Amino acid sequence: MDTLPLEDQIAALEEGHAYLEHTDVSLTIVSGADARSWLHDLVTADVATLEPLQTRPSLLLSPTGKIRATFHVLGLGQDFLIAQPTDQPSPIEGLLAPYILSSDLVLGSSPLRVFSVPGPRATPPWISEGWRPGIHDGGVDLLIAGDDRSEIQERFADSGFVGVDPVAVETLRIRRGIPRFPVDLDEDSLPAEADLEQAIDFTKGCFLGQESVAKVRNLGHPARVVLPLRAAERASAGERVLEGGDEVGLVTSAAPIPGGSAVLARVRWSARGSDDLRTGAGAALRPA
Repeated sequence: MDTLPLEDQIAALEEGHAYLEHTDVSLTIVSGADARSWLHDLVTADVATLEPLQTRPSLLLSPTGKIRATFHVLGLGQDFLIAQPTDQPSPIEGLLAPYILSSDLVLGSSPLRVFSVPGPRATPPWISEGWRPGIHDGGVDLLIAGDDRSEIQERFADSGFVGVDPVAVETLRIRRGIPRFPVDLDEDSLPAEADLEQAIDFTKGCFLGQESVAKVRNLGHPARVVLPLRAAERASAGERVLEGGDEVGLVTSAAPIPGGSAVLARVRWSARGSDDLRTGAGAALRPA
C-alpha cells in the first residue's frame, strides 16, 4: 500500500473513507463453558449480554480501582476476543490468568488480524457483517485470517477506501482530545481522571475495583484529571505544566495543528479550571 501524507490520511479518517489494519493490537481468545460469567465478573464491561458481532470497551482494574489495562471485548458467541493495544504495560492474558483457578476456560492468543473502518459513516458495500461499534470512533471491525490480508486490502481500494497508519489515528486522537492509556494515564490512574468511565457498566454486579470506583464517583474526585488543551506555540509531550510558576502537571500528548499544538495534559484537580496554565517553555494553554 502506498502511504499517503499524514494530513491526507487524517482527512480520509474524518471524511469516512479510510481503513486501518491494526498492527498495534493483540487478540486474546477467552473460551470455555465459564468464559462469559468469568469474564463478566472481572472486567468493567457488561459481558453477560454481549452478543456475536457486538463490541464493548472495557477496563481491567486493580482491587483499589487503578487501571491495569484498557481493551475491547468482541462477542463470538460462547467465546470472546479481547483486543488490546500492544503498548500497554502488561498483556491482558497474563493479567487475567491468575483468576482462572478452577474455572472451565482457556486463554490463548489468536492469529486473526483486525481491520477497522473508523467512524459511523458509510462502509464499503461488500461488508455485510462485522463487529460494531468499531475499536476506533465507532464504525465496524473485521476479523481477518493472515492469508486474506492482501485480498481485503484490494477490496478496500476497489471501494475507494484508503489505508491509514497508527500515526494518523494517534494524531487525530490528540487533536480530538481523547485520553489514552498508557500515554495520558498510567497504572496509578483512576478511570475518573479521564473519560474512561464510559467503559464501566455501573448497573452490573461486582467487578474488580468496583468498590473503589463507586467511592470516587459518589463521595469525591480524583487527585488529577486529563484536560484537552490548545497552545498557540509548539508544545511537546513531557513538558511541565505550570500555574503561576508552580508545577501542577505534565503534557502527556501533543500534536501539531494550524497555529500551534493540540495538547492533552494531566494536571492537579485544583488546576483543572485555571486560566493561567502554561508549559514549562512558556506557551499559554487554553481549553480546547
